[in-house]
Amino acid sequence: MSKAITVVILTQNEERTLDRCLTAIPAGYPVVVLDSGSTDGTLAIAESLGARVCHHAWEGYAQQRNHALQHCSIATPWVLFIDADEVFSREFFDWADGALESELAEIDAVMVPSYFYLRGKRLSHAPGYPIVHARLLRRETVRFLSHHEGGFGENIQAGCRIAYASIPYEHYFYDGELLEWLHKHVAHANREIRVHHEGIILNPRKRLSLLLGNSFWKAPARFFYHYVLRGGFLDGKEGLEFSLMFAWYEFTKFLLARYANQ
Repeated sequence: MSKAITVVILTQNEERTLDRCLTAIPAGYPVVVLDSGSTDGTLAIAESLGARVCHHAWEGYAQQRNHALQHCSIATPWVLFIDADEVFSREFFDWADGALESELAEIDAVMVPSYFYLRGKRLSHAPGYPIVHARLLRRETVRFLSHHEGGFGENIQAGCRIAYASIPYEHYFYDGELLEWLHKHVAHANREIRVHHEGIILNPRKRLSLLLGNSFWKAPARFFYHYVLRGGFLDGKEGLEFSLMFAWYEFTKFLLARYANQ
């Protein structure tokens, strides 16, 4: 078993993607699945593949991750958070194992880049790389802030000592179930218009997003960013689909914010 890294996966009805996520994790790494009420085959898949299952009612991404850090009996000094629709390569694990004793010895959090996949096709342009998130964290020193849910920022507290990995993970964020994706992102949009951003790490794109607020013009601006400025048209119909989906997301935030203030 790895003495340095425990993998933590948050789940709720993830039977379609969890098998791919778990089987990509090399043997020898302890895996904790923190479930918030799955009613499908998620728990059976997790247990059959050797994960230790814990339970905690959903309160939000930050609260779930903090619960895992504090209450899931994790003994390793580092935790790698992986979403059920993501795949981390053996190359990443090999790099991390070596780096924790060298260049990461004085680091609290590692920002890891990702590639987006839409219905199995990797998008090479539209998302606007690099996209990085805090995934490999020192268990004793890092906490997520409950008033922030991610987006283009990082919901770990400011002041952490940060490093950047060069090996990306694969994010299979959308497999063609549009109605499910829309429902999920209406909930995301509703949370995002209500969060505060003091005390967290903000990257340049998040700062620009906050500057634009939840205005109507943010929707066409985001389409232009993904499809034209970042070259999403080079990704074919998938690039167009991606750009439209996230323009819709910004318009949803505009509507929710408008009616929330009435």
